Amino acid sequence: MTTVNITTTKNTVTIDESNSSVVTVATQGPQGPAFAATGTSLNDSNKVDGSVVFFDESSGTFIADSTTTKLTLVNGGNF
Repeated sequence: MTTVNITTTKNTVTIDESNSSVVTVATQGPQGPAFAATGTSLNDSNKVDGSVVFFDESSGTFIADSTTTKLTLVNGGNF
């Protein structure tokens, strides 16, 4: 019988090696800085070469898509 005891407060792993086993232990590392100070997210699932990032207030999200690109701003964009 293999016994694994994990105590998170002490970060201790105890293994009874009477049977062959593989034990993988991983801990989550520190998080990087947020995309925006307000917690806003970025949706870039439809990005293409030349996408321009814009803020969509209705969804509260920054978006990079195939509709708003450098080309659409230069050819036919309204300023």
